[in-house]
Amino acid sequence: MTKISTLFIDIGGVLLTNGWDHQSRQLAADHFKLEWSEMESRHKINFATFEEGKLTLDEYLNRVIFYDERSFTQSQFKDFMFAQSQPYPEMLDLIYRLKAKYGLKIVVLSNEARELNAHRIQKFKLYAFVDCFISSCFVHLRKPDMDIFRLAIDIAQTPIEQIVYIENTQMFVQIAQGLGIKSVLHTDFKSTCTQLTSLNLQIDDEITNESS
Repeated sequence: MTKISTLFIDIGGVLLTNGWDHQSRQLAADHFKLEWSEMESRHKINFATFEEGKLTLDEYLNRVIFYDERSFTQSQFKDFMFAQSQPYPEMLDLIYRLKAKYGLKIVVLSNEARELNAHRIQKFKLYAFVDCFISSCFVHLRKPDMDIFRLAIDIAQTPIEQIVYIENTQMFVQIAQGLGIKSVLHTDFKSTCTQLTSLNLQIDDEITNESS
């Protein structure tokens, strides 16, 4: 089997919880007593532009939340948004150890808005082991656009057969596989370890034992 030299990896749902997903927005609507249907409708109109880095967080919030007077501030709402991001310590530790053991190049391939992305990179020290961030807000492309995958391949400068992609969305896995990228559909830590082992990225016994 060809030696793997590069990992493409998603952030939300793999390394961390999703940053601003349906569940987080529902929690925000409940917490701030917002009308859910109106908030969600406005979000759906704007979220693609927001994730592509073409709207700032303030602009997004003005369109989705603060188009009317509120009893809370933008700062309070932002704090709530940022607090929804939580780590998956097992996965963070796994990728850190794999990089150290195999000298892997780590490339994040993620749909995230700029301010949320920056917060998550700094808060959870993703910069400590990630070599480059192909984030939608930086490159103005979003999955499932195949061009974001092609761009990641070009920037990584790694032969496709040496890349493994870890992603929790089945459609994105299928798109990557269509380009010839070996892919792992992440559903839980243990199954991801098993799939990586089958690709000759052997996990240390101490990692798997800790999770069993």
